[in-house]
Amino acid sequence: MPIRTTDQILHKAAWLYYSHGLRQDEVAQKLNISRASVATYLRRAREMGIVTISTSSQLFTDDVLARELEDALGLTSVWIVPEDRSALDPATEMPVVAASVFQSLIRKGDRVGVAWGRTVYHIADVMPFADLQDVTVVQLCGNLGAPYSYRPDQCTTEIARRLNAQGINLYAPLVLSSERLAEELRAEPVIREQLATIADCRLALYSVGGIEDDSHLVKCGALSPDDMRRMGEKGAAGVIAGQLIDTEGQWMDCAHNRRCISADLQSIRTIEKRLMVVQEDEKFAPLVAAIRGGFASQLIVTTSMARRLLKKWNKG
Repeated sequence: MPIRTTDQILHKAAWLYYSHGLRQDEVAQKLNISRASVATYLRRAREMGIVTISTSSQLFTDDVLARELEDALGLTSVWIVPEDRSALDPATEMPVVAASVFQSLIRKGDRVGVAWGRTVYHIADVMPFADLQDVTVVQLCGNLGAPYSYRPDQCTTEIARRLNAQGINLYAPLVLSSERLAEELRAEPVIREQLATIADCRLALYSVGGIEDDSHLVKCGALSPDDMRRMGEKGAAGVIAGQLIDTEGQWMDCAHNRRCISADLQSIRTIEKRLMVVQEDEKFAPLVAAIRGGFASQLIVTTSMARRLLKKWNKG
């Protein structure tokens, strides 16, 4: 059974009220819900017996971990997909949870930025159909060669279709053959305007890429395995919207990044809601870099990843 967004809000309201000592109006303000809703959630929490942590369910145990992770990392919201329940397979559960959370974060008239990759593609594939008003879905980075799976334009188009929203694709390559050509293409009025409007997004959906030999940038031919290993030696830790970031989540001044047609990373950081979804254990180091760089305000991870993150942040 999927983790329901309403259950997450219920547990979060109880956590803030009983553990943090916030008043009901303060809880309402923090969760962006009405005070009446807070009172309803707290009543349900008492009826369910979850206000006593020692007698809480496994869901609340995971939820306590989520609240602790929010406090430690300074995130707005964290959702945790358990791995130790036989009824749940994280590989199939993660996209379902992410699709539900993503849709719950969209508001009327929002501009939504979407990146690319296997995680985003699977989220799009399981996303329920909706009829959202005046929503626009925009591509955060340039495109890849036609044979490559999980292309940015595929992810953007499918999510827009599921939401009955307007989709805006960025019809330019992700990586150009020279820095000069990339600079000239970014200066073209159509491309310049599309990249500039990314700062107007209210929500972004993406994951963080790794720098392994089989990473997306290597598979699509943007970098060779040797190139990627050399970038790792120079401090590369992960990939955001096709661009390499270092261990502190900062844009790397390198030939690959200068040849990219992609959103300015500072523009992505200014997006109000930045929903990052990470499932693979091997993405721990890239995820740490992305969080340090301010690329996540909302986070969806597995229980084991959440515990690893909390342990690292508690160590300082």
